[in-house]
Amino acid sequence: MVPEEPAARILMVEDDAVIREATQLTLERHGYDVTTAEDGLEAIESFEKIHPDAVMLDIMLPGLDGISVCRRIRETSTVPIVMVSARGDALDVVLGLEAGADDYVTKPFDTQVLVARLRAVLRRAVSDPERPAQASGATVESFGDLELDREALEVRRAGTTVQLTPTELKLLIEFANNPGVVLSRSTLLQRVWDYEWGGDGRLVDVHLQRLRTKIGADRIETVRGFGYKLRA
Repeated sequence: MVPEEPAARILMVEDDAVIREATQLTLERHGYDVTTAEDGLEAIESFEKIHPDAVMLDIMLPGLDGISVCRRIRETSTVPIVMVSARGDALDVVLGLEAGADDYVTKPFDTQVLVARLRAVLRRAVSDPERPAQASGATVESFGDLELDREALEVRRAGTTVQLTPTELKLLIEFANNPGVVLSRSTLLQRVWDYEWGGDGRLVDVHLQRLRTKIGADRIETVRGFGYKLRA
């Protein structure tokens, strides 16, 4: 008999008790192991204690806000983070993504949408860029001074390892799979974020901004009106 895989550990940070308890029950019904926190400082303590597989993080928190918590987590970890915005404010969303979040949902949210977002970021996290390099036979592709090691899931720029989040790594791999090919926002949303339709183009724009900062601003070219492509 094959043993069951352990449930993914979710750290949910939400100061509203009603939303927190209802969402926890929903996620647990879907098989997740959920730990909750009510504010930013408790979130940091819980994160360091349980090392979750993903974080659901409200932006508006008492004391240390969600943006600050996200930045603190990103100082040491590439764990997937889904931000929750109460207002759906464009500035909140962009600040959350720039701080290092992988995706976001807005309140009031459909629990099925939330579960789908968590499943998607957890799937991307399976390919962890911090995983140690495997033995010989690694396939390394070079794009100027940029190297992509597909076996080790590592990226190096001028010989120095570049730390990417799972979402950033998957985004780079998608471009590497299509060198010189223009990829639209909708195509990237579908292939990287698993959006079956629609989606927010800001996800692509902000993640590309973060990726360009790490691998070189000129490595990914904008083709106005069409999308983006990786320079050969």
